[in-house]
Amino acid sequence: MLTLLTSAQMRHADQFTIANKPIASIDLMEKAARAFVQCFIRDEFDASKSIAIFCGTGNNGGDGLAIAHLLLVNGYDNVKVYIVNFSAKQTGDFAINLQRLDESRCRKTIINQPGDLKHIKPDLIIDAILGSGLNKPLTGDYAELVQIINKLNKKVYAVDVPTGFFAEGSLTNSYNGVKAYKTICFQRPKINFFFPESAQATERYEVVGIELDEDFIQRQDTDFYLNEEKDIQKILKKRKLFSHKGTYGHALIIAGNTNTMGAALLASMACLHTGAGLTTACVPESGLTALNTTLPEVMALPRVEYMRIEHPAKYQAIAIGPGLGVDAENERLLESLIMANCDLVIDADGLNILAERPDLIKRLAKNSILTPHLKEFDRLFGEHDSWWERVQTAKTQAQQLQIVIVLKNQYTFVCLPTGKVHINPTGNPAMAQGGMGDVLTGIISGLVAQKYSAADAAIVGCYLHGQTGDELAKEQFVVSASQLALNISKEIKVLISK
Repeated sequence: MLTLLTSAQMRHADQFTIANKPIASIDLMEKAARAFVQCFIRDEFDASKSIAIFCGTGNNGGDGLAIAHLLLVNGYDNVKVYIVNFSAKQTGDFAINLQRLDESRCRKTIINQPGDLKHIKPDLIIDAILGSGLNKPLTGDYAELVQIINKLNKKVYAVDVPTGFFAEGSLTNSYNGVKAYKTICFQRPKINFFFPESAQATERYEVVGIELDEDFIQRQDTDFYLNEEKDIQKILKKRKLFSHKGTYGHALIIAGNTNTMGAALLASMACLHTGAGLTTACVPESGLTALNTTLPEVMALPRVEYMRIEHPAKYQAIAIGPGLGVDAENERLLESLIMANCDLVIDADGLNILAERPDLIKRLAKNSILTPHLKEFDRLFGEHDSWWERVQTAKTQAQQLQIVIVLKNQYTFVCLPTGKVHINPTGNPAMAQGGMGDVLTGIISGLVAQKYSAADAAIVGCYLHGQTGDELAKEQFVVSASQLALNISKEIKVLISK
């Protein structure tokens, strides 16, 4: 898994690399510029397009100057540099690259105030005004200039980070920085790229390596990690000879109601195809025909009034919530399982019941797993103004309660009892369909049944869920939850065979 670092830590990594490679800072800047240009040229191969490069007077601007020179070398003749001269300070590497640019044929204009920018009509813009490290919105000349750039309505490529974007910390909905089409960032994505508010600043991002010391970066103390395919492959377990259904555990899925049996079917289907040896669905009697017809491999436990689960210890995994309903009977059922100290996977209406019973939250067994989306999470733990704050709360609650919280979004945050947050990179907008959360609950439950730890089940479950959707989305505009559930086993086989 990749460590995700703050902007201060990344600067430290720069300094460590310069001191220990050894490499001069100006040469490291040149590597960054080359990596950016290679990526840029793959996207924008028409060298006849006019390109405006806005460069501040710090190191981000120094990157921009080096990029301008390299674009000229690569045949992009219609490049013009705009020096944003709003600060009296210049870094040493900026000054060196400015001198190099002066010796080239590149055209440049000095902008001493926003009003100096007139009659500009480029095809493309490269933003190298301000780098990472900002922690407050733009003001004054910078804010005015950025507003002018955004009004040009041109495709913008940002160098490492869009000007005005915070690399970490709370993001607001009143972002006033550069609105980039794409950010090409160095060595690591910024932590805030994984938060929904970042969509205001950049539509997409790509990471390019610049040969910073990876061992040093991986050793840094951080709360954020980005999961990779190789991490999932290390966790997944192959099936062995002489194993049998008892080897792979028994999962109980408590889900569904008169009008929501689909949720129970989807969760049970996902659990089955993830590999639980036995799956039992605890559903209302009205749903037995649908269950037996659709999933003959899944056993049924009819749910009746005043029900308690007899001998819950015989199940290696118990999930509760998808399509359940929030009536008093289901509240009593959830309470009985919590009081029996069962490790639970709780989703949907199970979470809604918990939100009305904060006393039960405090009684959750260690290693229980909660899988809320935004609204469910805020009902549980209070309203939040930003996703950064929401994840900080999830970290704290996971640590205090010693549970796993799977905070679902485009990039799902798996918050562990250790206080660490694992970010899941898989998944796509084609999966924006009803029932996807039910499938995720089934996947995680199937893994818990097979004796994966709560942390591993959540991390692997989220990855499998998204990766299966990614594969299906290669050929489909939308991906349904039932399609995804049916293809989980295939994706496990692919990952485990690599």
